[in-house]
Amino acid sequence: MDLQLNGKSVIVPAGSNGLGKAMAKRFASEGARVVIASRNEENLKSAKAEISSETGNHHVDYVICNLTKSEDIKNLVLRVEELHGSIDVLVNNTGGPPAGDFDSMSDEDWQYAFELNVLSFVRTIRAVLPSMRRKRAGHIVNIASSSMKQPIDNLILSNTFRPGIAGLSKSLSQELGQDNILINTIGPGRIATDRVAHLDQSIAEKTGQSYEEVRRGAEQAIPLGRLGTPEEFAKMAIFLCSGANTYITGQSFLVDGGMIKTI
Repeated sequence: MDLQLNGKSVIVPAGSNGLGKAMAKRFASEGARVVIASRNEENLKSAKAEISSETGNHHVDYVICNLTKSEDIKNLVLRVEELHGSIDVLVNNTGGPPAGDFDSMSDEDWQYAFELNVLSFVRTIRAVLPSMRRKRAGHIVNIASSSMKQPIDNLILSNTFRPGIAGLSKSLSQELGQDNILINTIGPGRIATDRVAHLDQSIAEKTGQSYEEVRRGAEQAIPLGRLGTPEEFAKMAIFLCSGANTYITGQSFLVDGGMIKTI
């Protein structure tokens, strides 16, 4: 299947590791012109070199960007427009909020999580819309979490803000349809990333279990019997942002191996 991504301009914030890097790599393998962004330039340089080397695509660039800063987001989008002339695809992606229960979270924790996991999405969408509207075409995917469907223990911040991202996508699908801009949400379940490993380690320390016991228990709760890979998750994002998707918008999808039982 021709995904019609060759030459398309793609932005992947938080693209220097984990799910972001996997998605950026997949876009690059389809011939897209990809710009990744994060706060750490060394990580960005390393990710750019890895993506270019493994895909043979040398149209991979990076921009240093703190996603909690409005000016950084504006500069990111302006730089992509300078490089590519326009923007075809936005993959709204950030790091997850800190783990913890309600009593452990301060006002500062709540404010930071809101700015990182909600307001950054709003600002980035706002910044790319003029380019997409000029072309009367575009794809946006918001990366959330399985917590948008079912709360996760000890992740009060994620449980609060991730469902809001699904609501944002659904609302915007109604407003952006007239411009032929498609917007959807994907929630990863338990994918084998550093963040999931960190969360498992936190659970182990809190419960007195070993890390291996926590991981085995998690795998047993997944019908497919294993964690997903970042590459498996990236396939869903690529499809929704490709020319193969011309009529799916406003929807929320889980990539979780069947873990979440709610409909």
